[in-house]
Amino acid sequence: MILAKNPDRKDWDKLTKRPALKQQNLQQLVNEVFQAIREEGDRAVLSYTKIFDRAEVEKLKATPEELAGAGNKISDDLKAAIRLAGANIEKFHRAQTPTVVEVETVPGVKCWQEVRPIERVGIYIPGGTAPLFSTVLMLAIPAQIAGCKDIVLCTPPDKNGQINPAILFAAQFAGVTQVFKVGGIQAIASMTFGTESIPKVNKIFGPGNQYVTAAKQRATQLGVAIDMPAGPSELLVLADETASPEFVVSDLLSQAEHGTDSQVICVVKSASLIPKIQEQLLNQLPSLPRKDIARKAIENSKLILMEDDQDCMDFINDYAPEHFILCVENESFYLNGLMNAGSVFIGNYTPESAGDYASGTNHTLPTNGFAKSFSGVNIDAFCKKITFQKISEEGIRRIGPAIEFMAEAEQLKAHKLAVTKRLLSL
Repeated sequence: MILAKNPDRKDWDKLTKRPALKQQNLQQLVNEVFQAIREEGDRAVLSYTKIFDRAEVEKLKATPEELAGAGNKISDDLKAAIRLAGANIEKFHRAQTPTVVEVETVPGVKCWQEVRPIERVGIYIPGGTAPLFSTVLMLAIPAQIAGCKDIVLCTPPDKNGQINPAILFAAQFAGVTQVFKVGGIQAIASMTFGTESIPKVNKIFGPGNQYVTAAKQRATQLGVAIDMPAGPSELLVLADETASPEFVVSDLLSQAEHGTDSQVICVVKSASLIPKIQEQLLNQLPSLPRKDIARKAIENSKLILMEDDQDCMDFINDYAPEHFILCVENESFYLNGLMNAGSVFIGNYTPESAGDYASGTNHTLPTNGFAKSFSGVNIDAFCKKITFQKISEEGIRRIGPAIEFMAEAEQLKAHKLAVTKRLLSL
């Protein structure tokens, strides 16, 4: 890890800079795939699946038999874990269900707000070396609670044209309505335009690599909403002498193993923690199956000594981490001062992986500093809020003159007349 001790504020920009995505020719490829799928539909999807995923797929849609048989291909322990995680995710997200807001702003002017679900949502689930079946739960369960009519899932097939059974089991458990064997740019394009097999959706959710991220950004230009801007996974840990260096490093590595472009930052309050963190990295890293990936991420990550509480607080808010682990004695100072973070994990016994899987909070979170302006996925992400109003004769008398004066000041004569005519009728 890159070591910095009590860095000057002028150097914080360098320390908070995220790994840059490789953009060369990326947008051109995205545009080419989108255009082909818009024109050729399923034919182009199957072609790109063969090229990018090296998979021969006869039918894009997973059959009922494939979904029903998925549970026989995973262990009972994993099924029990998925059910436990699902129950906690449902409990936490159901508590977020919004209520009707109703106000009479003046006598005779009644305004209210009601919630409607997004009718058709698309969920993208990465496959490959780390099939994220947990993300199925994180996205499909709140979509179901919100009342989304159709929940469409796309995930890349393996080289045999099959979907990981844990993803299929989680999809069936969480209420996904349709599952398709398609990944990458072609999956996002298919949900943007619709094909003969894959329906067009209103909003696309889910993580992915730089290609998926670029494709989601393209989708927004074509009238399909997305959950949030995304980038590589990231974690910031703040630790003092009360923190366990063993636990801290296990959390750093759990995030680093996501990908070589993942970023982890460890801010320590005491210099005595630096050699302990470094020793634990040397001890724990070699035993990981994904050690090569984690090692590369760790090489580009930072270990920072900051002894002043306010400096630490300002640095954290400036970085705006996707995940923030707080393991210090005076945690209330940081909880009260925290403004920017995707999700927060407090104390020695709250690993970041708890939020990734089973505590109940959502793990689809803003990265790349977007925690300054975006929330993680929640029930609201799957809903629209529609306002209503009903005005009586008394109400229009009370607010009508104000509307007339404002409309006239903006030189919008028809706006004024729409009120004037009603007032004259009274």
